[in-house]
Amino acid sequence: MTRMSPMKSPMNEASPVIRAAITFAILAAPATAWLATPCAAAQAFPVKPIRMLVGYPAGGSFDIFARVIGQKMAAALDKPVVIDNRGGASGIIAADLVAKAAPDGYTLFFAGAGILAILPALRAKLPYDPLKDFAPVSLVATAPHILVTHPALPVKNVRDLVALAKAKPGQLNYASGGGGGPPHLAAEQFKHMTGVNIVHVPYTGGAQATTATLSGQVQIYFSSMASAVPLVKDGRLRGLAVTSAKRTAAAPDIPTIAESGVPGYELLIWFAVVAPAATPRPVIARLNAEVVRAVNDADTRRRFLDLATDPASSTPEALATFTRDEISRWSKLIKAAGIQTE
Repeated sequence: MTRMSPMKSPMNEASPVIRAAITFAILAAPATAWLATPCAAAQAFPVKPIRMLVGYPAGGSFDIFARVIGQKMAAALDKPVVIDNRGGASGIIAADLVAKAAPDGYTLFFAGAGILAILPALRAKLPYDPLKDFAPVSLVATAPHILVTHPALPVKNVRDLVALAKAKPGQLNYASGGGGGPPHLAAEQFKHMTGVNIVHVPYTGGAQATTATLSGQVQIYFSSMASAVPLVKDGRLRGLAVTSAKRTAAAPDIPTIAESGVPGYELLIWFAVVAPAATPRPVIARLNAEVVRAVNDADTRRRFLDLATDPASSTPEALATFTRDEISRWSKLIKAAGIQTE
């Protein structure tokens, strides 16, 4: 009986070097597949609704802009982007929730100058670190605030307001959406630069502060442009001046505070989207692409400009640098003005 030779496999015929390479490839294959899993997951992102937290009640400028961006993102991602309003503590409650959320891209924070730069410059202790606890996604917009008064207050410009406030020290009130937010800082900067004594009345958000000013509970409010411009146009509030260095194209007839007798006064706010720290880079890249797309959409730009807000987008890296610079800038301003929060 003829003895059959054992079948030779390609492995047996291969040189030792090739055999070693094949063996390594076989052993490494599971590890390679495991390493590729996050990338594959990121490419599939999103597979469920995204929640975008807003640190203020519905109706204010943050809520308005978050809903515009959220709607555009939802259409592009083919998944709902649910706006979750968590008002209170000047946005700190929402910031803390996002900082502690799972870093998977399904929890976002529509934040801005107040929560990411001003409060960190103003308070020694916060439950979050703006640079360590969040992964920047993109800048969304920039805007000045507008100094408005109740129509019954007998003032027509900033000079009139300063004169009245000095004639009645401690008798005029100003609203804010919470201590440490941009409206509060804008008013405190105004007090510092004009020497007036006006009293702070904090509310839980911009919508409530606007309502209080409309009803005459308070006389003065440094409001967001988005909330106040329609009311100024309707005559329900009187717009005295904007806080930017130059007049805004959305309200060119309203002067700046700087040109109204307070030279050097300037305050500009901004809006941005961030995610929890450690969110995978591919997911951040996808989110950045969709936020940028939403910001640059013609309808978005029109709606933002109608509310006296300038659309603006950025890379995650640029937003990180911008936030760091803003914290430094606000720290210097707060120290120079001796601004304190309650």
